[in-house]
This record gives sequence, structure tokens and C-alpha cells, in this order.
Amino acid sequence: MEIKFIGAARTVTGSMHLIKANHSTFLLDCGLYQGKRKEAFEINRTFNHFDPKEIDFVILSHAHIDHAGNLPSLVKKGFAGKIYSTFATMDLCNIMLKDSAHVQLKDVEYVNKKRAKKKQKLFELLYDEEDVDKTLSLFTGINYHHEADIVPGIKLTFYDAGHILGSAITFLSIKENGTSTNIGFSGDLGRPNLPILKDPEKIPDVDHFICESTYGAKEHENPLDAENKLAEVVRLSIQRKSKIIIPAFSVGRTQEIVYSLHRIFESGELERIPVYVDSPLAVNATNVFRNHPECFDSEISQYLINHDDPFGFNKLKYITDVEDSKKLNNSTGPLIIISSSGMCEAGRIQHHLANSIENPNNIVLMVGYSAENTLGRKIIDKSESVNIWGEEYKLNAEVIVMDSLSAHADKKELLNYCSQFDKSRMQNIFLVHGELEQQESFKSSLKSIGFRNVFIPKSGDLVDI
Repeated sequence: MEIKFIGAARTVTGSMHLIKANHSTFLLDCGLYQGKRKEAFEINRTFNHFDPKEIDFVILSHAHIDHAGNLPSLVKKGFAGKIYSTFATMDLCNIMLKDSAHVQLKDVEYVNKKRAKKKQKLFELLYDEEDVDKTLSLFTGINYHHEADIVPGIKLTFYDAGHILGSAITFLSIKENGTSTNIGFSGDLGRPNLPILKDPEKIPDVDHFICESTYGAKEHENPLDAENKLAEVVRLSIQRKSKIIIPAFSVGRTQEIVYSLHRIFESGELERIPVYVDSPLAVNATNVFRNHPECFDSEISQYLINHDDPFGFNKLKYITDVEDSKKLNNSTGPLIIISSSGMCEAGRIQHHLANSIENPNNIVLMVGYSAENTLGRKIIDKSESVNIWGEEYKLNAEVIVMDSLSAHADKKELLNYCSQFDKSRMQNIFLVHGELEQQESFKSSLKSIGFRNVFIPKSGDLVDI
């Protein structure tokens, strides 16, 4: 049996790991790499480490684009096997992959107009909607806690990762040459006590664990304080009559913010101000949330019994039409605009940032992780200026970072999760989905609590187990 680490190796995007076991070859995730546009395009369009035609099946941890977004490229290049996920992930991919193809089309058209004028080489689409349709036809849904026989000798069980709707920790039981081996893959591990979703579940003990390490060196603010901090930002906006621009992933973060704003306004603590969710994907994703109450924690389940829809309230408007989106450019505060993408690399958020960030009265509220070299990271780092579509903009708006809403487990939470495993049985922990500085720190922390073999693989590293 062997594992080859391909994507999200010493970086946080493009999750992809290749496993060969018991005469089968399969992938854990097939995500888009996000970063510098040219570099990302080259990485995403080329499968250097394997032939897509030779992949028997894919196991998908969740629907975020950096984990699922390159599945249509895999299909375009010859993959025809099954894609296993939870039912909620399957429903989310139905809208997210179509949106990814649409956003690519619009972004490439926009950028290529500029490149054509400069007589530069034009960008090509990674995939189109036809490739997405072929991909969606390959999905097979599996319920949490249901052991599924994927192929002879390989059994799969999903456990709730508590990261986004439908996110799963993968537990594999593999029998090969008379030996049974348990492998775990965290996907993206969520946090206890976040609104809406259940807490991450422990999987059975494993021999090898592939673990995310996004915040392996950092401890977040308490998620229970998130609403109070969000209310403080809204109060500041009301005082200054400013716009709050919130870049947020359409799935998970947007719904959490809307739910928190609903509770804040309903409490009467602050006057209601207009809230716009400007993302067609977020609108569709919110409807998927409504269709999967089985993923909700006890708090929101009880809330639904006694209250109206937590994802819709007075002065909240979901925007899909592009002309309505443009009208927001001329709107005055106080108001809140929530738009995707969370890393600010694509979508309508770029238009809102371009229109708002040079005004020092406005607020940009960053509520999630942004990878290196992304526009979101440059905003978090409070660069003097940022580049949007090849044009330079002064970053004069106030930047406020709230990591209490992060959907990724922090150092302490990751350690608490890993500490549940039988250390005497655990042979290897492989750290993925993290920048090297975070991973090195987390590796030291794991060793300090008794784990013997902790590795930080590079892209292309092959391990025999």
C-alpha cells in the first residue's frame, strides 16, 4: 500500500492525495489550487503524478472548491469512476461546481479583454458546464456512520467533520495481503461550539492519519465571543454610516454570519441595517442548508422550533441579478455586503472591494483563512495597496480580522482531536493542508504529547505503508 501526497502539501489549497491499495488506485479529494493566477492555472490543468484514466474512484471530504473544484478537470481528462461523498456534499457540489465553471468563464472573459489589448497570451478555461454535468453524474452519496464496501477489501465510513455542511472525516478499513489497516483523513476539521453545525466526531482508532494543519501554530478567539465581536463591528458601522464589506465563502461562513446577524438584530441590541448577500452561489447554498437539518447542532434545531427562518430576516436581501449587485456601488452606509469568494480571488467580492477599499470610512471584515499570494491575504496583512484585475487600489479602508468565526480547528483543538487516538497503535501522522511554519509547530506539539512519527510531506512524496 502506498500514499502519494500531491496537493495541499506544505500549502493549504488544492487538496489531493493518491492511494494505491489492494489493486485499486484512488484519490482523497481533487481540489483547485488557489494562488497566483498563472501558477494556479498551470497546476490545475496538469495531472503530473498520475493518469486520470487510471483512477478507480474518488473519496471527497467536502464541497469547498479547494477540495472538490478540480473534479471536472479530472473527468475532462478521462476519469470515469465513482465519486463518494455525503449527501449534503453531493447537493452542494451540484451548485458549487456549476458556479465554479460560470465564474471561470466570466473571469477569463474579463481578464482576456485586458490581455488582448496588451497583446498578451489569453487564458483558457479549465473546464466548462458540460464537464461539470459529466462529473455530477458520477457522484454516489453515503450517509454518516454507514460502512460502505467500495471495492473488495476496502470499506469506507464517513464521520461528521463539523467544518461545513456535509463535511466528513474519512475512515478507511483496508485489507491487503491478509493484513488489515485503518487509515483516517481529516479533510478540513471543524471547531467545537460553532453555530449551526455539529461538533467534529471522533473516528475509530487508526494506524495512519492524514491530518490538516491550517492553524497548527495558532489559537483562535473563543467562538462563543463571535457574536459580541460582530455586534461591535456593526455598531461601529452605524456610528460612522459606513459600509462593511465581508468576503466570505458562500458555503458555511455566509450562513454563520447571517445567522449571527439575525440573532443580534432580533435581540434588539442594535438597530437593523440593510444586509446584502451578493452571491448567487450563497443563495443556492442557503437553500441546500435548509434541506439538510440533519447536519444541524442541537442549538439551531431548537431555534428552528421557536423562531422563523434563521437565514432570512427583515432588511436582509439575497442578490442574484448582476444589475442589482452594481446598484450597491452607489448605496450609502450603514450597510453590510457579504460576498464571495472568501480569499477574494474571484467573484463579485472583487467588484465591491474595488469600489470600497479606497474610502477610509469603510470597513473590510475578514472572517476566514486566506492562502499566501491571494488578495485576501494581502488585505489581512494590510498592504498599502492591492491589485485587482491588474489595477492598483489603495487599501485605505479599515481592516478588521475576526478569527473567532474560523471553521478550521486551531492548534489546541487539533491537539485535542488527535489526543483521542491510541498512540500505541498510531504508526504515522502526515500533516497536510497547512503552511510549513504552522506545520512545523504542530509537529512539535504532537511529539510533545507522545506521537512518535509525524511527517510533513512535500508534493510528490511517496510513502509505503
